[in-house]
Amino acid sequence: MAVDNEFKAFLEEVFDPVGSVTLKRMFGGLGIFRHGLMFGLVADGRVCLKADEQTEQDFISEGMIEWSYDGKGKPVKMGYWYMPDRLLEEPEELKEWALKAFDVAVRADQKKSPAKRKLKE
Repeated sequence: MAVDNEFKAFLEEVFDPVGSVTLKRMFGGLGIFRHGLMFGLVADGRVCLKADEQTEQDFISEGMIEWSYDGKGKPVKMGYWYMPDRLLEEPEELKEWALKAFDVAVRADQKKSPAKRKLKE
């Protein structure tokens, strides 16, 4: 499902306090980026944030599930979890969750070889 311009503009406003966030259209949805690293996405009209073993419990505690897509008949998970919708109305808490998701993206980027890293030092 494609993301309409109104929803994209709303998300740009909501994520503005995080700083340096850009939204790029991708595969009918949106990628949410900061300093060149994707830390979130919009799929099925909902926001997902990147999580790892250090942060996924936050999502589980909120009753959220991990986003996946159908990859040749099998679900493929990429470490993005649906964000609680309530955060769209709670800017300070959204900023906290978004910065944690960005930290996850930084940790994942640091595991790559220096040539493949997106975040340059």
